Amino acid sequence: MTIIAVCPLTKLEATLQQTGSNFLLSLLSMDTEFSRPAGIEADNHLILRFNDIITPKDGLVLPNQHHVERIIRFALNWDQKLPIVVHCWAGISRSPAAAAIIAVALDPSRDVLELATSLRTLSPMMTPNIKMIELADELLGLDGKFLDAISLIGRGQDTFEGNQFQVLI
Repeated sequence: MTIIAVCPLTKLEATLQQTGSNFLLSLLSMDTEFSRPAGIEADNHLILRFNDIITPKDGLVLPNQHHVERIIRFALNWDQKLPIVVHCWAGISRSPAAAAIIAVALDPSRDVLELATSLRTLSPMMTPNIKMIELADELLGLDGKFLDAISLIGRGQDTFEGNQFQVLI
């Protein structure tokens, strides 16, 4: 069984220890200071810097097609022997979106509505970044099905930080 572990930055070290992961995807804003954790090789770490926004805003970086392409390419290069850890600042929007994108990219036949529903159960507070999902839907040729499924679960509960959870592939 393949595992995608999702967490906020504050729970990254604990998540890496719990999962034994050696593959890491970091989704952070431009100004967030971050160093690759010990035990993660440079080739097994992708850090993408963009803001958690869904429409353009002056001075901020909107997720774009290049970001989502890199997430998909990184996931396809993951050997899946150990879990992959995906994190962002709060673990609420960018990292759940990336986890969903990875799950669909690795299993294109996956029922996206079931995936969305399971994400909501795993994390009542997460709200996947809908711009990232929209871009992935286009790139993966899902004809709006992925976007519709994630949109159906709606906004998560208000919180400052998400929980750690695992998506099974």
